[in-house]
Amino acid sequence: MPRRRKQFPCGHQGYGQVCHRCAQLAEAKALEAAQREQARLARQEWQASFASDVVELRGLPKGIVLKARQVIAQLLAGADYRQFKGKRLNHDRRVISIPLSYDYRLICYDTGDRIEPRSVLSHEEYNVKKPLA
Repeated sequence: MPRRRKQFPCGHQGYGQVCHRCAQLAEAKALEAAQREQARLARQEWQASFASDVVELRGLPKGIVLKARQVIAQLLAGADYRQFKGKRLNHDRRVISIPLSYDYRLICYDTGDRIEPRSVLSHEEYNVKKPLA
C-alpha cells in the first residue's frame, strides 16, 4: 500500500513529522542573523580601537591604519625612523615623512629627544601642501 503525503501547516507536503523545507529555511535565517551580529560586533570593536590612537586614523583604509599603528608603536618604543625609509623634509628639517605605502605618509616631528607622530596624509594632501608640524 502506497504511503500518503501529509499536508503541513505551512502548506508544504511531505512524508515526515516536520516540514524539512521550512526547518532548513529557519536554520539558514538563524545562521545569517548570527553572522550579521558577529559582523556588527567586529565593526564596533574596530571603531572603538580608534580611541587609543596617537594620531587621527579614522577614514583611512584598514591596511594603512594597521601599518600606521605598527610604525607608531615602534617609533614610540625608540626605533629609528630611517629603518622605515623615513626622510627629513628640506623646508623644515624637524619634519619627518615616513612612507606607509605608495599613497600614504606618516608625518612626524623631531622634538630633539624623541619623534612625535603628528598625522597620516594621502599622497594628494602630501604633494599639494607642505606638512607643518
